Amino acid sequence: MARTNAAASAVAVRPGKSLSRRIKDNWQMYLLLLIPVALTFIYKYIPMYGIQIAFRDFKASQGYMGSEWVGLYWFRRFFSSPTCLRMIKNTVLISLYSLLWSFPIPIILSLIINQLRHARFKRVVQTVLYAPHFISTMVICGMLRIFLSPSGGLLNLIMGTSVDFLTESSAFRTIYIASGIWQDAGWGCIIYLATLANVDPGLYEAAKVDGASVFQRIKNIDIPELLPMAVLNLIMAAGGLMNVGFEKVWLLQTDLNKATSDVIAVYVYQQGIENAKYSYSTAVGLFNTVVNIVLLLIVNKIASKASDVEFV
Repeated sequence: MARTNAAASAVAVRPGKSLSRRIKDNWQMYLLLLIPVALTFIYKYIPMYGIQIAFRDFKASQGYMGSEWVGLYWFRRFFSSPTCLRMIKNTVLISLYSLLWSFPIPIILSLIINQLRHARFKRVVQTVLYAPHFISTMVICGMLRIFLSPSGGLLNLIMGTSVDFLTESSAFRTIYIASGIWQDAGWGCIIYLATLANVDPGLYEAAKVDGASVFQRIKNIDIPELLPMAVLNLIMAAGGLMNVGFEKVWLLQTDLNKATSDVIAVYVYQQGIENAKYSYSTAVGLFNTVVNIVLLLIVNKIASKASDVEFV
């Protein structure tokens, strides 16, 4: 008996295959893995070399190393600009409100769609909800301008008014967030529907036998199944909190709504592309990225303590 236990212990602590052996046994998979690794290295890591222009007075004719090193000059210039606090505030508020309103909607939609029992009607509902995602941002903004037009716009016709909502600073965030929910909520629920599709049907049958109502089944079966995926999506969304969609803001922005629509992404475009201030725009963009990384780490730590799972 002691000999058997010793043999079992030896098997338990025996190390696995070496890395070279695993590569030899699964060389086809590692070969396929080289493609995304190479693309990531070429297009994500090598361009990081250019981040140094945020600390230089970059001139294209002199190149990276020939341009004068100015340290944190561009960062100090950004933080001392009169619109700095307004841009940071607008970026944070639009992103935060978008997260608060947009994040739960796909979860709620997936729970509702999962309860539909008529297969054809379920497919029609899904198609209708997915369709707006495939409309380009340019078209979406054109539609918004038509719907919100003070002369003949659908919303003004319903309300019996003639208000130009796109010139109202107080309405910009609502327009941005509501249109984003309409466009992406249906597409966002796909991953939650896929998660619910993997739930054991026996759990629902057992709950029905025990007399559980629809809401009780959702509360005790569906929501616990969706929770890990929801936490992961929340972490990823928090990591991009400062990344307000540039295209929609740029297309909907007017001189009259800049008080709430002036965000960092648009400012980086204006300074870097329109004004050719490459070092300055890179410094502002780098600040934005660093804030995103910090937020990602903070939210991940909070979520890992709450769910005992660390994703990053």
